[in-house]
Amino acid sequence: MRIREAVPADASEIASVHVRSWQAAYRGQLPGEFLDGLSVEEREAMWRSGLSDRGPGRGCFVAEDAGGRTVGFVAFGPARDEHGPVPAETGEVYAIYVAPGAFGTGVGRELFARAGDALRERGFRTAVLWVLESNERARQFYEVAGWKPDGAVTTERIDCLNYPTVRYGVKLG
Repeated sequence: MRIREAVPADASEIASVHVRSWQAAYRGQLPGEFLDGLSVEEREAMWRSGLSDRGPGRGCFVAEDAGGRTVGFVAFGPARDEHGPVPAETGEVYAIYVAPGAFGTGVGRELFARAGDALRERGFRTAVLWVLESNERARQFYEVAGWKPDGAVTTERIDCLNYPTVRYGVKLG
């Protein structure tokens, strides 16, 4: 496996991982019709735009398998916390997803560690992320990595429904 900085040309493979991961990880948590209707093309446009104009402090890494296929990604940068103030030196992991075939292989751990290192290198002292309250697998992953719920809770509107979402945080030692 190789981890490298993502470029706009990676948008299609990132979008594919993003959609397939949502369809696998959120099955049973989000409506099946919603998950089945996710569009790689729509996500690709979103990722192409985001990778072309990242803004200060933002980054994205992709993990590639031995064949050069993208099997995971992580996006991060300054905290965009609309749900309560966070110190200016707080970074955020915006998204981390691994292709279903790579679940449990260590790809996610490597990407998550690289994002933490990159946030620290960019001068962030703490970091946060948001996760669906019902996503026990992801919450366990974050807790094993040393992240803890910090008490902030909001809702994420997905497919016309509101889902409880909790914020996790960590000091970037």
